[in-house]
Amino acid sequence: MTAETPVESTRKVARGELTPGCPVHAGPDGVWRIQDFTTARALLRSTETRQAGFNIENARRMESKMRLPVLYRDGAEHREHRRQTAKYFTPKKVDTAYRGFMERLAQQQCDELTRRGEADLSHLSFALAVAVAAEVIGLTEGGAGMARRLERFFAEQGGTPGWRNPGAAVRALRGNVNLGLFYWRDVRPSIAARRAARRDDLISHLIDEGCSAPEILGECVTFAAAGMVTTREFITLAAWHLLTDDELRHAYTEGDEPRRVAILHEILRLEPVVSDLYRTTTADLDLPSAQGPVTIPAGVRVDVGVAAANLDDAVVGADPGAVCPGRALPDGVGGAGLAFGDGPHRCPGAYIAIQETETFLTRLLALPGLRMVNPPQVRIRPEIASYELVGLRLRVG
Repeated sequence: MTAETPVESTRKVARGELTPGCPVHAGPDGVWRIQDFTTARALLRSTETRQAGFNIENARRMESKMRLPVLYRDGAEHREHRRQTAKYFTPKKVDTAYRGFMERLAQQQCDELTRRGEADLSHLSFALAVAVAAEVIGLTEGGAGMARRLERFFAEQGGTPGWRNPGAAVRALRGNVNLGLFYWRDVRPSIAARRAARRDDLISHLIDEGCSAPEILGECVTFAAAGMVTTREFITLAAWHLLTDDELRHAYTEGDEPRRVAILHEILRLEPVVSDLYRTTTADLDLPSAQGPVTIPAGVRVDVGVAAANLDDAVVGADPGAVCPGRALPDGVGGAGLAFGDGPHRCPGAYIAIQETETFLTRLLALPGLRMVNPPQVRIRPEIASYELVGLRLRVG
């Protein structure tokens, strides 16, 4: 399998009609839509935008009372925070501080599958993702069951808010109860331990910045969503591809680490966990596009179609809908395309996510007799434009 010979593997997740390279345009709802790679990357790199999406409207209601999590901030404050915390996510830091930890955790999950004979992959991968993210964040003083508490909290998110929607109040109540349990059992004891003695992690940094307990809780929740939930979904998605494509699985298991990482990047390019990123412009933006320069006016909402842009053959080359590791990409274009975003809000944990996915799947696929009992059910979470894969069961022996 070479870059010129794509593996015949297409998207597992249907997201509706995608039109890669479609001209930039404003829809009837007033939202501008970008679906070509060049314009999408330029918009994401612009400093004349504000973060939108990810339920930011609800978060901004608290802006006068507390500092918002970094996900929802922009401008100089956001850039400075990212600069100071970048040290926790560098490849060197991951390799020296977390790689051995990831390997032990991955082996524990594989041993659990071997012991039980059959298991749901999303449960195994979430336990791994939670433990790794907790180590980086500093959520290491809580009791057992943090993964279960977080899973229950995130399960209550989404849906149509408001009292007119049956069940909305019940979901909100359950969500608040689970958030409270996460705070009291996991966040609060971790803060207390780091107030007594700082460590090399995010919570210690936030304490030094003078953050209050609610502000630290907010950061922990957003990092949990970004570093735990999305990684779980990608591990499941990548395993689904590898377990249903013998050629791709062989290329992965027989390849060295760079080759395995290239395959994972290519799968992620094809199926980014988050398909759309949203921004609000703060000035008129003159952007390049495949059809020539385009101007997006100030004060409008922009939908950056990452899933569509990653299929733009003008950038990613021929057969954009096929898994083709080792594509000849232009300078400055990563193997995963825009799956981790770009610009000021690019995912800081991109290297960690790929590393733990590679570490786990390499050990998982080496288990004797590993096979998929049934494929997952696919759910789309429109509030964060992501997929959720449920029920992919594995069996060994």
